[in-house]
Amino acid sequence: MAKTFKWGIIGLGRIARKFASDLNMVPNAQLHAVASTSAERARQFADEFGAPYAYGNYAEIVQCSDLDVVYIATPHVLHAENTLLCLEHGIPVLCEKPFAMNRQEALRMVNASRRNRAFLMEALWTRFIPAVDYALALIAQGEIGDVHTVKADFGFHMPFDPHSRVYNKSLGGGSLLDIGIYPALLSLFVLGKPLPEHIQAAASFSSTEVDESCAFILDYPDKRLAIGHSSIVANTPVEASIYGTEGTIYLHPRWHFAKKVTVSHYEGNTELKRDMEFPFEGWGYHFEAAHVMACLEEGRLESDLVPLDFTLDLMETLDAIRERIGLEY
Repeated sequence: MAKTFKWGIIGLGRIARKFASDLNMVPNAQLHAVASTSAERARQFADEFGAPYAYGNYAEIVQCSDLDVVYIATPHVLHAENTLLCLEHGIPVLCEKPFAMNRQEALRMVNASRRNRAFLMEALWTRFIPAVDYALALIAQGEIGDVHTVKADFGFHMPFDPHSRVYNKSLGGGSLLDIGIYPALLSLFVLGKPLPEHIQAAASFSSTEVDESCAFILDYPDKRLAIGHSSIVANTPVEASIYGTEGTIYLHPRWHFAKKVTVSHYEGNTELKRDMEFPFEGWGYHFEAAHVMACLEEGRLESDLVPLDFTLDLMETLDAIRERIGLEY
């Protein structure tokens, strides 16, 4: 009989609700405990999603019995603190992106995972979306030849509110860490190592000193480029294209949880295209949850699809972009 994995959630905002809802779609997954800064909010969330334990602060959840893994969905600035708390108690962690505020914080988390031999993964759910997984597999197989350019965007219009998380600098607000991470992670997944030799970036800033819009170019060896754009003041197409020497792969909007992929092959002056549909129910968080459970079942300490070294490389790239645009936390 397959083991039932008992999940905990720290931080009960919008993404936590989506994750908890999707967890119902994962066989042998059970929401066991939740933690919030409000006991009332924790109890309401627990009642809604059927969790037997609810805590009115983050620290107490690590004392919960039979907890197999914790999903951390707090604001960016708390990710390191919450993750380290769990890891030091030997509890496996799936931590929302951005993994940390900088590579230095991320390295502390990675070292704690390895020291305590507790599983740790950044919640890059996009990597597990079937359409994205398929596209990456095609690229690895050489379907479009040698990739030379990756282009992706992610933007939405968020009315200015200095107290909202995305505009609040003390909570790690701004477009880059919140959604610019998506074009960055796609670039790293496709182009891999070595990391970019040169990085160019520019941004516009809100009155709260966070980036409203950010654009970057990652210049890799062998004339390969990645072009990314993020914004919290404009609704952008939210699409991604990977260009190769023999064709193009297009991830349809919203590409970070795409349900359709178009593959084009060059043929003289025309392109031969084929479309593939990848429908799924829910929000798409159940794919990463199932992967984490499979890793735990196999006794892994990290994922083979989102390894900890990848997360460190991603944080290093984001740090470099922040340096170019002059964004400090």
